[in-house]
Amino acid sequence: MANKSVFASMKGRLLPKAGAKNAEGAPAYAYCDAHYLAQVAVTGTFGGMFYLSPQDELEYTLDLAESVETEFLAKTAIYARTKGYMKDMPAVLLAVLARRDPALFRTVFGRVIDNGKMLRTFVQVIRSGQTGRKSLGSAPKAMIQHWLNTASDRAIVNASIGNDPSLADVIRMVHPRPVSKVREALFAWVIGRPCDVSLLPEALQDWMAFQKTGRGPVPDVPFQMLTQLDLTAKHWARIARKGSWQMVRQNLNTFHRQGVFGMKNEVHRVAEILRDPERIAKARAFPYQLMVASQMLRDQMPAEILEALHDAMEIAVQNVPKIDGSVAICPDVSGSMMSPVTGYRPGATSVVRHVDVAALVAAAFLRRNKGATVLPFDFDVCNVRLQARDTILTSATRLADLAGGGTNCSAPLKWLNERGRSPDLVVFVSDNQSWGDARKGGRGTAMMAEWEVLKRRNPKARLVCIDIAPYGTSQAISREDVLNIGGFSDVVFDQIAAFARGEARPEHWVAEIEAQDL
Repeated sequence: MANKSVFASMKGRLLPKAGAKNAEGAPAYAYCDAHYLAQVAVTGTFGGMFYLSPQDELEYTLDLAESVETEFLAKTAIYARTKGYMKDMPAVLLAVLARRDPALFRTVFGRVIDNGKMLRTFVQVIRSGQTGRKSLGSAPKAMIQHWLNTASDRAIVNASIGNDPSLADVIRMVHPRPVSKVREALFAWVIGRPCDVSLLPEALQDWMAFQKTGRGPVPDVPFQMLTQLDLTAKHWARIARKGSWQMVRQNLNTFHRQGVFGMKNEVHRVAEILRDPERIAKARAFPYQLMVASQMLRDQMPAEILEALHDAMEIAVQNVPKIDGSVAICPDVSGSMMSPVTGYRPGATSVVRHVDVAALVAAAFLRRNKGATVLPFDFDVCNVRLQARDTILTSATRLADLAGGGTNCSAPLKWLNERGRSPDLVVFVSDNQSWGDARKGGRGTAMMAEWEVLKRRNPKARLVCIDIAPYGTSQAISREDVLNIGGFSDVVFDQIAAFARGEARPEHWVAEIEAQDL
């Protein structure tokens, strides 16, 4: 017989080498710098994760931002804001760009800084000194001055809400030269100086009058300014009717507490706002924001409000692809997935965890693909029965309740292989920090080894790994049949659909960022 150590079966021998280690010290595949920055840009929050401190996350983000070409950095900042709907991360990337390429910074500034809160965040980032300098510099100062003079009156009033820094602080830093008497009066009001009240926006004048008299219509000003007024239940009802979708979602308990839902027809009116498809689209709502709202509802909340949130969820995930062929969805429910999606922030930690996001994606795929197999996993595949007819929120809650245990990303694929199943599309939602299946002396990861077994039964099968935490490694290497993608905005679903149809290559996600027009 020939020497078996030389002529052994090729099974597993052609696995790509796993040359990196994950946060648990187990074998993994590292992303290239561009892919890693893209993943960080749509998942990083600087709030601290299971394996990562806020400062560590900031430091490797800055390293990545320095390592890529400035054009890719600029496009990533745009993508993170306009497609990933991120807040702090685009401001950090823009601050690095301001130092590396002031001309390109000016070009993309307005596409990243699209409201007053983003403007204040950008100033905070630069003034912290973390991105290389504490002074604003000529280019940032000029662009901030331009924003202050070209933003609408309403945008300025909205931007006046908040501190550290406040808009007044920003105005004092950059000393914008008002382009009109009206803008001069508005700047004066923001920083607390005397001004000609008659030149202020009408809504602001109404607010000032209401403050003094308590009479008249509810002023059309930001919600936070209304909480300073002495309002009746009727006033609060009008606020709810006129409010943005996000404001209404965030303040359901306030409306309940202020007696709005005790008034005739108001429950129905608010419910209609919550389930309005146009409002949901305009709000760029994350599905997990609806989960937050449902979890935070008071016990006495009218049933119609909860039903409206269920309806809104169905609308918010309607672009989940319907796949031609069989589908398996694998949400990671291990212990490391218990971290909040926004990180740990004193006084502002989100109640939604990574496991909730994974569960939502799985439930949404099941809703759209009624024959899908759902395989939640930690050390092993967890036993749970879901019904496609259940609402997304109901199924997601059942999956999230399984959370706990170690991480074994190969477990769902092993489960499929042991049963001879070979779905056309397998979707993982995980933080990718697998360690329960670490291979000793093996060339690749256990997940890739199991994927190769499945591929022998179904050569056309495709694997999508949605990475929802910024750790920089995966258990499956990107190639023609494997897509690694980051984030939890609805744009992820579009990219999965294109990959499943064979219309996108594994570098499709990074290519989408590179395709951003400068």
